[in-house]
Amino acid sequence: MGTVDTIKKIMVLVKPYWRRIVLSGILSIIVSGISGGIAWLVKPALDGIFLQKDKRLLALLPIAVLVLYIFKGTFSFFQSYLMRSVGAKVVRDMRNRLFGQLMYLPIGHYKKESTGSILSRITNDIGSLQGLMGYTIKDLFVESMTVIALLAVAFYRKWDLALLAVTVLPAAFYGAGRLGRRLKKVSKKVQQKISVITEHLTESFSGIKMIKVFNREDDIIRKFRGKNQDFYREIMRSQRLVEFTSLFMEIIGGLGTAFVLWYGGRLVIIGTLTPGEFFSFLAAIFMVYTPARRLAGVNNGIQQARASLERIAEVENREIEKEGDISIPAIREKIEFRNVSFHYPSIKHDVLKDINLTIRRGEIVAIVGKSGVGKTTLVDLLPRFHDPSKGAIFIDNIDISKATLKSLRDQIGVVSQDVILFNDTVKNNIAFGRPGAKDDEIIAVAKAAYAHDFIMELPQGYETVIGERGVRLSGGERQRLSIARALLKNPPILILDEATSSLDTESEKEVQRALENLMVNRTTIVIAHRLSTIRRATKILVLEKGRIVESGTHKELMSASGIYRRVYELQFSTQDILSKPYYS
Repeated sequence: MGTVDTIKKIMVLVKPYWRRIVLSGILSIIVSGISGGIAWLVKPALDGIFLQKDKRLLALLPIAVLVLYIFKGTFSFFQSYLMRSVGAKVVRDMRNRLFGQLMYLPIGHYKKESTGSILSRITNDIGSLQGLMGYTIKDLFVESMTVIALLAVAFYRKWDLALLAVTVLPAAFYGAGRLGRRLKKVSKKVQQKISVITEHLTESFSGIKMIKVFNREDDIIRKFRGKNQDFYREIMRSQRLVEFTSLFMEIIGGLGTAFVLWYGGRLVIIGTLTPGEFFSFLAAIFMVYTPARRLAGVNNGIQQARASLERIAEVENREIEKEGDISIPAIREKIEFRNVSFHYPSIKHDVLKDINLTIRRGEIVAIVGKSGVGKTTLVDLLPRFHDPSKGAIFIDNIDISKATLKSLRDQIGVVSQDVILFNDTVKNNIAFGRPGAKDDEIIAVAKAAYAHDFIMELPQGYETVIGERGVRLSGGERQRLSIARALLKNPPILILDEATSSLDTESEKEVQRALENLMVNRTTIVIAHRLSTIRRATKILVLEKGRIVESGTHKELMSASGIYRRVYELQFSTQDILSKPYYS
């Protein structure tokens, strides 16, 4: 993204607030005009007061200068406030838009990029633009107008001397541009380093229990300090370039001023220029160099913004989940996997190979197999968390890739081993899939999931905030809330992925009864569930190396003397058949 592209991007971002921009521009012209007026007054001040000894002018001029500065400060305040409000609104809009984009990216995106990196883009990268929108654009408006106004005064007073004075400006802006391009590269590295720190913080806080269990606090702190030192080095490189730009502009400004003093002084000595004209001109030139230096800072701000905008654009340009246009009705007959294969972008071989499967409405289908054979991947294809690499999935002969995601996912409930709860109340977590559910409905499903009793023991009952990921609850309690959430959604298709793995034997018996009631007249897919569910499944599928190698009821598979029977006999005895998990 070049500088021109960056400016175009900024113009697009601020376009909704053009009225404020226009008003701010008008105020900038007024402020600049006042700055020029102050420089203009130097001539009458010097010639009238010091040469002509005009006492009346001596009384009026300080008042005029004070009034001008009061007006300049007032208009500058409103101009700055308007521009900073635009900047804050643009940053707010960008953050909202980026978060919305992230919500609709495929799940595969989150497997390729860490949570810390994503957080860094939506917080640090967008946050760094606050300065651009608030200060840089303001300076771009005000200082450019001020330079024009002051140069107008300088050219009016002595155009040939002004022409000589501004010959240094092209060199100044060229040098500042070169430094700015270097600053852009360094700024991108700064954002990458802060992203690394954010990743480290996210991992450290989420894994704090493991860090303490293994006594790794000092190692984690040492790693953090190393990453923080890398960030420090890059930020200091960035600061050196910023300050060197300022130094370069000071030197260029000094050269121009020195030349003007020498040449203009000679003109005063030989009588072709009055002292008032000369110092009015000199005041304008002096006042030009300050906004010129700030304009160099504007360029630095734009270069730093380029780095952030490029990282943000990387997310904005990613393709969101593909949406169909058919509103698929609730399942009436069957789900079909037709010649379905799948592989992850980072893996060359297929995780699933030529899956052909029919699940009829109301059936309970259990999927078993060793860890890594594709059980979870298979069920993830149904709500379209991923799309098949080959083949298609149908619900009642409608290709689900042509269905709207809402109509498809409204039909599916998921209870998994990895329970996701939010830092909200118990009630809102249960009602997450059905916002607006009545209290008596929430209580009913909590009772069905055998969660009501422990909820009532919490400090505020259903209004208790349970912490990030439900940290204030036990594993079994979190699992039962997840089951209550699925019960409230009341979906026609249910996916149970190790749904009772976190429950003790007593709780499992209670929840199992609730799940059995839930599965009545529903199409249920169970992954590596307890044998009590697997044995009563309508169909059991055995996955091996991404293929369905066996299929049938528990009795049929036991009679076949294949993989299912071998593993069954290897892992279970009569005494613990209902208490141990199958295999995963």
